[in-house]
Amino acid sequence: MSEFSFRSITFMLVIAFLVWSSNFDACMGRRGRHWRQSRASFASLSKKKGKSNHGGSGGGHYHSGSGSKPKPPSHKKAPSPPRNKAQPPPHNKAPSPPQYKAPPPPQKGPSTYNVLDFGAKGNGDTDDTKAFQAAWAAACKVEASSIIVPAGYQFLVGPISFSGPYCQKNILFQLDGTILAPTDSKSWGNGLLQWLEFTKLNGITVQGKGVIDGRGSPWWQDTPYGDPIDDDYKLIVPLNSSFQQRPPMPIRSELSGKMPSIKPTALRFYGSFNVTVTGITIQNSPQCHLKFDNCQGVLVHDMSVSSPGDSPNTDGIHLQNSQRVLIHSTTLGCGDDCISIQTGCSDVYIHNVNCGPGHGISIGGLGKGNTKACVSNITVRDIMMHNTMNGVRVKTWQGGSGSVQGVLFSNIQVSEVQLPIVIDQFYCDKTTCKNQTSAVALSGITYERIRGTYTVKPVHFACSDSLPCVDVTLNGIQLKPLQEKYHLYNPFCWQTFGELRTPTVPPIGCLRLGKPSGNQINSNHDAC
Repeated sequence: MSEFSFRSITFMLVIAFLVWSSNFDACMGRRGRHWRQSRASFASLSKKKGKSNHGGSGGGHYHSGSGSKPKPPSHKKAPSPPRNKAQPPPHNKAPSPPQYKAPPPPQKGPSTYNVLDFGAKGNGDTDDTKAFQAAWAAACKVEASSIIVPAGYQFLVGPISFSGPYCQKNILFQLDGTILAPTDSKSWGNGLLQWLEFTKLNGITVQGKGVIDGRGSPWWQDTPYGDPIDDDYKLIVPLNSSFQQRPPMPIRSELSGKMPSIKPTALRFYGSFNVTVTGITIQNSPQCHLKFDNCQGVLVHDMSVSSPGDSPNTDGIHLQNSQRVLIHSTTLGCGDDCISIQTGCSDVYIHNVNCGPGHGISIGGLGKGNTKACVSNITVRDIMMHNTMNGVRVKTWQGGSGSVQGVLFSNIQVSEVQLPIVIDQFYCDKTTCKNQTSAVALSGITYERIRGTYTVKPVHFACSDSLPCVDVTLNGIQLKPLQEKYHLYNPFCWQTFGELRTPTVPPIGCLRLGKPSGNQINSNHDAC
């Protein structure tokens, strides 16, 4: 080979090597940029997966960095991670709970509202009504909020309504102090039907160790001159008198005669769902102490009512047009029915209640003013009654319609009770009532294990002439007389049909077994 040829070949090899080296560097440079971009994209995806499990944009970035063809840094997808970091997509935002979307939305923040923080003084003399109103207005807007009425204070509060229906649900009224009713007539105007009222609420709870004091003595004095009295006083004849016209009245106070004739209920719930009252004491109400009207789902337990036995018309707990009611572990002492069950009530269960003084536990009076009354599925059991006028009672007016059915009175212990078992379809709390043929139909009433002592009459069944009581069952009745200051009477039955399942003490031979011949059937007008 000539020297020229060798030099030519060597020159060509050098040129080829330089060209190959240039291509190799360019390739490695591009691969380096591609790898750095892929790692950055993976790191971004890892961060997003830590926050959210959505595939979304993070997966897209990872895919764009793993393709076989390299992409220049200026590609418009390259800035995606910083952009998404500053402005996360909508699906990465935590959704609000559904209940916070419905108008009006509950406020966020503190949910406890102490009436002292709204200007209440709690000294028993200053009117704290506006402070209570302001605390309620704030709590009403917040779901599961609490109003605090602290212990150690006495709050003078005039008539007030804690009302919905636009309040949030599950509000707690924590009562540990004392709420006092005004005793001046100006606070009541011409008269009001209630003092403290909760209306149209869902999930309202009143609880605590506090007291609601109606200071009702000034109201009770005018009762002998106008208000109705319990008609079953006619059955009670003292040994030293032929007839007791009226019960003795409390000693007159200096405010006697100055209060309106319309007397308020101390605590009333109206048109509400899931109502709970527990722990508190209600005392000395001008009239009824605790009332539930048009309520669904009522729970009352471990609370007490306290008023003198001679305070007129002061029912302990009054139920009307309410369903799904549970009352237990309560102590009730008052001047009228410990518990009164009125028209429109069903699915009521009452147990472990101490009653006395008072007029016992009553269904009615029903059908007043020729009205229709419907009561069903009532259970009253495990009750202690001491020094009451009645034990367990059903009372209706002549001229009414409708029905009472499915009633059980069970395991009632009576001590010095004047009339332990009563059905009275001739009830009349006025001077005179005209005789009428129509009546509320009574059926399916069971009395079992009613035991103890009576001071007037063990059983009084006075049923309608035109619509007798049917399916009245007596089982395990053991009642012994206790001679005190009243004439004693034998059991009485009128137009009462049913069954004696066991021998009774004393014998109740007046109950007519079976059903009446040609028993009158309720018309459609009477049916519930």
